[in-house]
Amino acid sequence: MNGMECAAKGSGARCGGAAERLCARCEAVAYCSLSHQIAHWSRHKHECDRLQQQMKSVEVLNDFPFTFSREATFQVCVKQETRCSFLSNRGLHKVGMWIHECGCGAPSASFDCLGLNNGWDLPSVLCPCGPNSLVLEQLHSWRDYYKWRSIPLDSPVALLLHWPLTIYHAARLVGITALNPEINEKLYVHYLGPEKELLQLAVFGELLAIFPGVHIHIDLVGPAIPPQRDGEKVHISKYACCNEDECECKIAIKNTVFGTQSGSAVTLQLWQGFYHDRYGDIVKDSFPHLIIAPNGGIAAYSSWLPSIDLIETIDVPAVFTDYCEEACHLAASCIKTVSGRPLKLPVQLNPFRQPIAVEDSVLLLPCYSNCFLFGISTLDSPRELDKTIVIIDFESALLNQPSTDTDIDRLSTSGETRMNDHLMMTRGKSRIFKPKLPFTSLVETADSLDTTKLHRVATPLSNDNLRKVMQV
Repeated sequence: MNGMECAAKGSGARCGGAAERLCARCEAVAYCSLSHQIAHWSRHKHECDRLQQQMKSVEVLNDFPFTFSREATFQVCVKQETRCSFLSNRGLHKVGMWIHECGCGAPSASFDCLGLNNGWDLPSVLCPCGPNSLVLEQLHSWRDYYKWRSIPLDSPVALLLHWPLTIYHAARLVGITALNPEINEKLYVHYLGPEKELLQLAVFGELLAIFPGVHIHIDLVGPAIPPQRDGEKVHISKYACCNEDECECKIAIKNTVFGTQSGSAVTLQLWQGFYHDRYGDIVKDSFPHLIIAPNGGIAAYSSWLPSIDLIETIDVPAVFTDYCEEACHLAASCIKTVSGRPLKLPVQLNPFRQPIAVEDSVLLLPCYSNCFLFGISTLDSPRELDKTIVIIDFESALLNQPSTDTDIDRLSTSGETRMNDHLMMTRGKSRIFKPKLPFTSLVETADSLDTTKLHRVATPLSNDNLRKVMQV
C-alpha cells in the first residue's frame, strides 16, 4: 500500500497523511483518515461492490508467462521494484523507444521529435528484428507470440509490442484477419489518441509479420500529434533493428527502419486534433475497417462524446482499451448514455496487455496499459433502434443527380457532407448514411414512424431507380 493515493483526494479537505486506511469491504481503495473515508462514502458506495468483484481477479491480471513476471507485476505494485529499476536492470533506462516507459521520460512536448529511427537496443536473440519463416497461426497469448517469433521468455519486448499486438487482437475479435477477403490486401485503421507511441513508432513494423502480404494504413489521430507534423506520412518497410552490427537486420542497403516508398507495407499518417474534428479530412483518402482507441479514458474526457457519436453514426467496428476493468465499466456507461445501446463487444481482459504494472494507481487493483478492452458499432447482426428505419436502394449515380421524385426530395441533400465515396446527409433530426458499396442502402431515422430492426441491404437495382424496404 506504500505510495497509495487517498481515494478522497481533491474532493474536500486536504489530506492529512499517508493513505493507509483500506475500505474494509472492497480493499481496492485507501484513505488518509476516517473522516475522509466517511465523506467519500456517498461516491464510493456506488462502486464498492463492483471493485470487490474486480479485486478477485488480481491473480489473473498478474498472470504472464515471462521469467520477470513477478518483478514487473507484484513487486512494482508493492514498491519493491519500480519501472525505472526494471529498465535499469536490463540496460534500457532512458534509452531509445524505452524512454517513456518510466516517469523519467521526457515530457510529451518532446513528441515533436518523434522516434523515427529507434531500434530495440537489445541483442538479436531477444527481439523480433527480422521476418519469420514460421506460418502465422492464431495468437491467443504472449506465450503463443513468443513461441511463434522464437523469442525467449526473459525478453522484455512485450513492454513495447503490446501496441501492435493489441491492434491484432482487436482486429481478430471483430473478424478481421490477414486471410479475410474483406480487407482486399489493404487494411485501414483509425488509431485514436496516441501519446507515447509516437516515440515508439518502429514497433508498428511488427505488423509486417502479423499481417503478411497486407498493406496497412494507420491514421494516428489525437491532440498529442505536434501541429508541425499534421498530415505527415511515415512509411515502415523494415522491422525494428537489434543492437548487433553484424545482424541480418543491418545488412543490405543500410537497412533503415523507415523508408519513403509509396508501396511500403505499413504507412502511418499523423493527424493533429480530435477525431470528430478531423474525420472529414482523414476519410478523403481512406475509410476504416477498424477504429481503435488504446487507453482511451472515455469517462475522464468529455471530448470523447462527439467522437463516440460519430463512430456510432458511421457503424465501423470500434475497439477501446483502458488500464483497468473499472475504467472500462465507466466508459461503457458513458457510451450507453450517448448511444442508448449496450456494448457490442463486452468488457474483457486483453491477453496482449503490457506486462508491467502502472505505478501510483489510485486503486490497489493492478493496472496495465491496454489491460481491458471493449467494442461498439458493428453491424454483424440486426440492431434495435429507437426510431424507424427506412431503407432505400438505388443506383449510386442518383446521389449526384437530384430528382423531383418526392421520395428523393424528402431525402434532401441540403447540408450534405461529402467524404470520399461516403455520404452523410442531414435534415432536421434525420440522418442518412451511405456505406461504401457500388449500390447502396440509405438509412433514414425518422421520428414519426415506429421502431423497426435494420438489416443491411445491398441489392442492385437494374430497372427501378429506387425501392423502399420497410421491416416493421
